[in-house]
Amino acid sequence: MRILIPSIQVPFISGGSILMTQGLKNALIKAGHEVEVVTIPFKFSPHSYIEDLIEFWKKQDFNNFNGFHIDMVIVLQFPAYYVQHKNKVLWLMHQHRSVYELYNEEKALEEDKQLKELIVKSDTQELALIKSRFSMCQNVSNRLMKYNNISSIPLYHPPFREEKFYCEESYDFIFCPSRLEELKRQDLLIQAMQYTKTNVVAIIAGTGGQKENYEKQIKSLKLVDKVKLIGHISDEEKETFYARSLGVFFAPFDEDYGYITLEAMLSSKPLITCIDSGGPLEFVINDETGFILEPNPKEIAEKIDYLYQNKQKAKEMGIKALKHYKSKNISWNNVVNKILGSK
Repeated sequence: MRILIPSIQVPFISGGSILMTQGLKNALIKAGHEVEVVTIPFKFSPHSYIEDLIEFWKKQDFNNFNGFHIDMVIVLQFPAYYVQHKNKVLWLMHQHRSVYELYNEEKALEEDKQLKELIVKSDTQELALIKSRFSMCQNVSNRLMKYNNISSIPLYHPPFREEKFYCEESYDFIFCPSRLEELKRQDLLIQAMQYTKTNVVAIIAGTGGQKENYEKQIKSLKLVDKVKLIGHISDEEKETFYARSLGVFFAPFDEDYGYITLEAMLSSKPLITCIDSGGPLEFVINDETGFILEPNPKEIAEKIDYLYQNKQKAKEMGIKALKHYKSKNISWNNVVNKILGSK
């Protein structure tokens, strides 16, 4: 088949959305199909830009291009999922979160309310027209049902370089790789480290808008020897840090999916997350493959110390985590078979 994947990209920002889109393309090509990703730049403001982009995508007819018949379109994200095609499949990455679960009624301006009304109405109308609907996880499916009363089937996919993750004997550190952004909540780990009673260290990898703020927190709490911000690292370095860690900390607020959870499992490491972290809760079995805690630094500190003081137990939890990952049939073959088999 000849398949198109309409997409958006925020220039100079890379993340899970690009990996998911490229992973799908590669898997479809491997399965013998012709595939192209059609990308349009995106920015979060002003609202008029988003409104114009909504109308742009709604007017795009992807059935034919210069004599080439397009057999299928697979849509992943707002607002590219408004594109027109007679054979369209939804595999939902996420909607425009700022008008859904991240919307703040008290702080919203009139223009924010108008944008929310437009997007919710458009999503409800347009996504309901798609007969084959999947999402990348249960958390995303739950949101789609909650806000738009539209059902979808969760369909998990593996992280980038899935086969490269491995496990070695642990060193005395907790690993936390992610963009340094407010929603990722690395500050919970930083604050927790002031309450640890062992010699464990926290290593935080990544770049982002909270870097300066986190540096100030670390200094003010006198944690320069306990918390290390190491910035951007290569894939190979990331895999080594996973392999040698005592455990992994990943406690974002209401994460869509969370590759870090899967990467920790593939590295046979227990994961510390929180009850409001969203996607990771679909994979962590509390007290067996990791810990699901209140977003409370003192509670987090206790479990970090527990992993340090009970390294054999931490190792056993990590082994269970890898086994649990393998039980879920997370593969690109499964994704392709389900999406193409839906037609």
